[in-house]
Amino acid sequence: MMNIRYYFFLLFICVACNSHKTTESQIQQAVSTTVNTIKKSIAQTLQEQEHLPISERIALYRKLKKENPEAYNFENEDEMTMYGYKHLWNNKLNDALEIFKLIVDEFPNSSNPYDSLGEAYLAVGDSVLSLKNYEISLKLNPDNFNAEDQIERIKHPHIKSITPKEKFAKVYTKEDYINDFQQLGERLLEVNPNALKFISEQDFWETIETKKSLITNHTTFAEFAWHCSEIIANTNCSHTSLGSFYFEKDMLPEYMIFPLQTRLIKDKLYVVDTYTNSKKVAIKDEITAINTIPISQLVADAFKHLQSQGHVDSSKRQEFNMWSTIIVPYALNFPESYSVTIEGKPTPIQLNSTNNIKAPYMNNSIPYCGKDLCLEIKEDKNTAIMTISSFNYYPWNNLDEFQEFVDETFSSIKEKQVKNLIIDVRFNGGGSAESSIYLLKHLAKQQFAYFSKTDNSKGHGMQQPFEDKFNGNVFFLIDGQGKSTTGHFMALAKEMNLGTIIGEELGSNQLCTAGQTVLRLTNTKLVYYVANTTSKLADTNLPDEKGILPDYEIIQSIDDYLNKVDTVKDYAFELISQQN
Repeated sequence: MMNIRYYFFLLFICVACNSHKTTESQIQQAVSTTVNTIKKSIAQTLQEQEHLPISERIALYRKLKKENPEAYNFENEDEMTMYGYKHLWNNKLNDALEIFKLIVDEFPNSSNPYDSLGEAYLAVGDSVLSLKNYEISLKLNPDNFNAEDQIERIKHPHIKSITPKEKFAKVYTKEDYINDFQQLGERLLEVNPNALKFISEQDFWETIETKKSLITNHTTFAEFAWHCSEIIANTNCSHTSLGSFYFEKDMLPEYMIFPLQTRLIKDKLYVVDTYTNSKKVAIKDEITAINTIPISQLVADAFKHLQSQGHVDSSKRQEFNMWSTIIVPYALNFPESYSVTIEGKPTPIQLNSTNNIKAPYMNNSIPYCGKDLCLEIKEDKNTAIMTISSFNYYPWNNLDEFQEFVDETFSSIKEKQVKNLIIDVRFNGGGSAESSIYLLKHLAKQQFAYFSKTDNSKGHGMQQPFEDKFNGNVFFLIDGQGKSTTGHFMALAKEMNLGTIIGEELGSNQLCTAGQTVLRLTNTKLVYYVANTTSKLADTNLPDEKGILPDYEIIQSIDDYLNKVDTVKDYAFELISQQN
C-alpha cells in the first residue's frame, strides 16, 4: 500500500491510500452528497448496524436494495469504499474483505473495487487472489500505477524498490525530465477544474517552459522535484501538491538539513531551536541571511513552491515554519554547509550540522487540550472554550461522535448559563461537510444553504437551525492552518455574522477545489496529488483569492511564542472583559 502523509499537522488525519483514492479531501468528496438529501447513505446505514456480523450487514444491503432501492444511495461507490477501508485500517480484515467483494459485485466495470479487493487479499496473505484482482483493476484502468506496482511486487518479491535516499541524486535524461514537465502541466489542467482560476494559461505554460530550459545533463531528481513543486503551486489549490514535505524529507541526506529551527513572523526569521549550534547562535536571534542570501529573497522563492488556496500567505508561512529545516536546503539548491547572518553581528556564522531535526516542527506554544474535540468552562462559568481541531468525522465512521460532543457542549453551556463561547478552529485541516453543518445549525439564527447547487458537490439543500440554538456571544479563533472544510465553516460564520473572528487570515475560504486524484509521472515516477472537483458554498460574496479575514488580526510575537503565550486566545478574553 502506498502511504500518503498529507496535511500532517498535529490535528489532521493521516490517511493510507492507494494511487487513486482515500486522501482526506477525497473522503470529503465521497460523502459530499449524503447530507440532507432525499436518499439516505447506505454506508451510514450499515455503520449504524456495526454490532451485526458482516454477513448480516451484507444481507441487509442486498435486502434494502431489492425492497427499497429509491430510499438509499446505492450509487456512491466511493462512500462504500471508505466504509470498507475503515475496517481494513482497524485490522478487521474479514469484514473489509467481504465489503470489497460486495463493491466489486455492485460496480463490476470500475477499477477501484478490484484494487481495494486486491489489497484486502494481500492483507490476509492470499497473494494469488490479490494478484488476480490487481490485474483486473489495471486492465480496467491502465493509469492505476498502484496496481501496476503491486503486481510487480507480488511477481518479483525479491526485487527491492529504489529508496527516496537513493532517488535524491538519481539523474534521468533531459528528454525524460522535459516530457514529464509536459505531462505534469497537461494532467494538472485536465484533472483540476480550477487550475487556471488564479493564473493565466499563458503564465502557467511559461513557467513550465522556463523549467524545461533549466534542465541539464546533470539535473538530479531532487532538483526536478523542486521545479515540479512550483508548477503545482501555480494552481493555487491547497488540495493539489506533492503531499507536503515528507517525501522531500525522506530524500534529503541528513548532512544537508538546515541545522536551526526557525519561526517566520511576518517578514522576520527567528531562531527557536539551536540544536547543535547553541554556542554560535541564541534563541530569538533574528537571521537576516542564510549563505549570504537575504531572508526576504529566500522566503519569496520558497513561497513559490508552497501550495495555498488562492493567494493566502498565512498558510504558506505556517508550512514554512513546520518544514523550514527541509525547505531551506531545497530553496538554496542543496548546499553542503550553512552560514547565517544574525542581526547586529558583523560577520556570517558557520553552523554545525545536526541529525536531530524535528520535521515537521509543530507549534507547541499554544496549549493543546489533548484531543480533537475539547470543552473547557472557565471557573467564573461566564465563558466556555470549545476546541474543534478537526472536522474528520464521517457518516461511514464516527460522525455520531462529533454530534454527541457538540450536543453535550451546548447542553452543558445552557445548563451553566454561559454567555460567551470561544470556538477555536486553529490547526483544523478540514474534514466532512456533515460535521461543519451540524455545528453551524447550533449557531445559525436562520436557515442557510451550504454547497452551491451549481457545482460538482450537487448541493445539500437548505439547513434548518436547531430550535435550541446558542444565543450568547461567539468568538472564533482562526489561523493559516485552517484548511478545506474549515474554510466553508468560517465563510458561513462570517457571512451570517455569527460572531467575532480573531487571529490571522484563514488558510482557506468558501471555495475548495477538493477531491483528489493521485497521479504519477511516466518517466521519473514522481507522485503528486491533484484536486478533481469543486466544492463551493452557496450565497457567499467573499473573494475567492483570499482566506477568511479576521475582524481582529492578531499575530503572536516571537516573545509570546517563546513564552508560550496564546496571544489570540488572550485577546478574545480581553474583548469579553471589555464587553462585561
